[in-house]
Amino acid sequence: MQRPGKGKTPRRPGPKKASNTERDPVGVYCRIRPLGSEDEECCVEMISSTTIQLHAPDGLKANRNGEYKETQYSFKKVFGINTTQLELFEDVAKPLVEDLIHCKNGLLFTYGVTGSGKTFTMTGSPGEGGLLPRSLDMIFNSIGPFQAKRFVFKPDDKNGMEIQSQVDALLERQKRDSQQAVPKTPSSRQKPDPEFADMISPDEACKSENVDEDGCYSVFVSYIEIYNNYIYDLLEDAPYDPIRPKPPQSKILREDQNHNMYVAGCTEVEVKSTEEAFEVFWKGQKKRRIANTQLNRESSRSHSVFTIKLAQAPLDADGDHILQDKNQVNVSQLCLVDLAGSERTNRTRAEGSRLREAGNINQSLMTLRTCIEVLRENQMCGTNKMVPYRDSKVTHLFKNYFDGEGKVRMIVCVNPNADDYEETVLVMRFAEMTQEVEVARPVDRPICGLAPGRRHRNQAFRDELSRRLEERGGPSNAVDDRVLMTQLIESLPDLPTCELVDPADDQTLPRMIEVLERRHQIRQMMTEQFNKTANTVKSMLQQFDSQLSAKDYFLHDQQSKLNEKDKVILSQKTEIERLEKKSKTLEYKIDILQKTTDMYEQDKRALQQELETREHRLQSELSERKRMEQRMQGAVTDTRLKWEKECERRVNAKQLEMQNKLWVKDEKLKQLKAIVTESSSGGSAPAERPEKPERPSRERDRNIQQKRSPSPSPLPKALPVHPKHRRSHSAGGEKWVDHKPPSNLELDTVMQPIIPNAIKVSTPSEKALSKCHKYVLRHQELASDGEIETKLIKGDVFKTRSGGQAVQFTDIETLKQVCPLAPSRKRRSGSAEGPAEVEDIENRAPVASTNSSHGYQKRRKP
Repeated sequence: MQRPGKGKTPRRPGPKKASNTERDPVGVYCRIRPLGSEDEECCVEMISSTTIQLHAPDGLKANRNGEYKETQYSFKKVFGINTTQLELFEDVAKPLVEDLIHCKNGLLFTYGVTGSGKTFTMTGSPGEGGLLPRSLDMIFNSIGPFQAKRFVFKPDDKNGMEIQSQVDALLERQKRDSQQAVPKTPSSRQKPDPEFADMISPDEACKSENVDEDGCYSVFVSYIEIYNNYIYDLLEDAPYDPIRPKPPQSKILREDQNHNMYVAGCTEVEVKSTEEAFEVFWKGQKKRRIANTQLNRESSRSHSVFTIKLAQAPLDADGDHILQDKNQVNVSQLCLVDLAGSERTNRTRAEGSRLREAGNINQSLMTLRTCIEVLRENQMCGTNKMVPYRDSKVTHLFKNYFDGEGKVRMIVCVNPNADDYEETVLVMRFAEMTQEVEVARPVDRPICGLAPGRRHRNQAFRDELSRRLEERGGPSNAVDDRVLMTQLIESLPDLPTCELVDPADDQTLPRMIEVLERRHQIRQMMTEQFNKTANTVKSMLQQFDSQLSAKDYFLHDQQSKLNEKDKVILSQKTEIERLEKKSKTLEYKIDILQKTTDMYEQDKRALQQELETREHRLQSELSERKRMEQRMQGAVTDTRLKWEKECERRVNAKQLEMQNKLWVKDEKLKQLKAIVTESSSGGSAPAERPEKPERPSRERDRNIQQKRSPSPSPLPKALPVHPKHRRSHSAGGEKWVDHKPPSNLELDTVMQPIIPNAIKVSTPSEKALSKCHKYVLRHQELASDGEIETKLIKGDVFKTRSGGQAVQFTDIETLKQVCPLAPSRKRRSGSAEGPAEVEDIENRAPVASTNSSHGYQKRRKP
């Protein structure tokens, strides 16, 4: 399902706009309305002309445990409760009207909670006219003498303007006058409606002085409302059917050839005075949807948009008529938007259609906030996110203003009542974010290249002509001629209706013939008066020609002086341009210096923060180092005590070992003595074998302690080992890498592998592996009986495809020291001590068992 406002057809890309470095922020103003009654609690305080402060109500603070605090918000300007409508208009809307007259667009909208005074600010009341009637009054006060006749400008239904000829405009005026029942009088002389007659007092009238007098102007107004995200024309004259009334038809948004959005089929009414324009506005205001809610008796249930469109075109070279060139027509517009109130549905207690209206209002305002947030993020962070203008008709209609088609102003209306505190906080946050959005400054429209002052010269020529006619005593005064011609034109009778509804009608045709004869007579009188005036002017021109020859010399002299003055002015203009360029260059340098200063200040703050961080880190490292020193001192003390105990234990074990060796030698001497004594007796009968002297109790205790001690027992003499026996398979002819980690311990044993042609390394390296064919790794671990066990992990070295070295392990050889005097654990408890055991120990040779995949053993040297 497609989202509303988005079709399948891709949007036609618009022309790339020239990059404009000059940007202006959205002007956000704040207006505070008075409280409804004195007993109401106030939550808004005006601090200065640009700042307000919000105070949370006491009940809300108590319920939220002090979550809400006093917050301040700044605006371009803050208007207090005593601000008049005129002061607000001069600060906010008057610059937009000035730009409208100078062909620049503008957007002004009011935003706030329901009941905050948005409609009063925009429309006003009798005696206190709002921004809309004052803007209309200023426009007509400024362009009143330069307005074009009605129907000279005509909308082309494509958001543009066409220029009609004088004949077509006259026919349309006559058609309009014949359709109206009121007499033909100028609109400025019509009696104003009493509902808006006293909106603006004459003392408060404003006027723009910088109006191009060489142009003609026409004002067109339109009035629409956006209700439930649908656009309705409030000025549309739909035929009324009392039997089956038709609901109003919604309008659609379209894009013109300049890629500006407009409401297709919207009624645009040409107005010629402030009263007429406000009458049109009041006609649409009566159709606007309002309802009675809990917050406001006449709450606006829709967003209203009143558009003032000003069409202007230059006069021709003679200054008499409008230049008939559509490309020279400039159209500017000012949109005055009264947004519906931002409110929570639980406070309004809305149900049914009112609940749906409130939901649509909040949804459109949320879309406006989202668009502002995305614009702000794109400008501040440099991103290029798509702004969701099409999600709401309000944002889609005004997307051109945020893209740089005119100035944007917003008035935030605030109700200081404490009951609206939470909604007011949300409105303040949105206003604060809106101020950070910048809109490209609109460029000036091109001005017609004709010489200025054409209207003034034409009027001066007419006045001079009238004066000369009076001096020459012409047949009639020039002013009287003009008055007579005007009276003749106005006395032309209107054509009656020529519709024949009855074959026996004998009044229509005679009336038509009578009117035509009267018009023919007036036309002949006008022709005679015109010829008479033309002859008079012709004679005057001939006299002027004779007088011009006498004044040529004087004019030539004056022309030379003017040329000299022009040269001086040109040189002064050149000097002014040079100074302006120099001023701009200096301003640019000042901006660069200011930015550089800001950068340096930021770097300074960053470096100071980094310095503080490093100092804090250094302090923490120093404290950590002190703690580490204390821990290391404790560890050193513990290690010293441990080694002292270990040394004491080893000394005792060594002493016991030496005593055991001494006892063994004594036993051997005793045995030898016994053998010698037995052999020397040599008698007939063998002497009895002397009994073995009983071992002293002290020696018995030493023997028992020797068996229980984990220290190695003394080894007796063993049989000699063949000297040519190889100690390990790794003693071949290949070249080996002997990897011995630095953590290995040197064992006091002869069971050490001897590897010739070996490169000894503590860590494996690619350089060593590339020179050898075999690899062996010495690994030590603690066996179950407490002895250190050495494993030789062997492998073959080969080259890989990528040019590296790889090792494939093929063999594991285990070297373990075994004490031959220590009996096995199974026999230790059941074996008896005696001489036979000692003899067995003396005759046995110590061996070291070796487990490997080849299954061979190694013997130790005695």
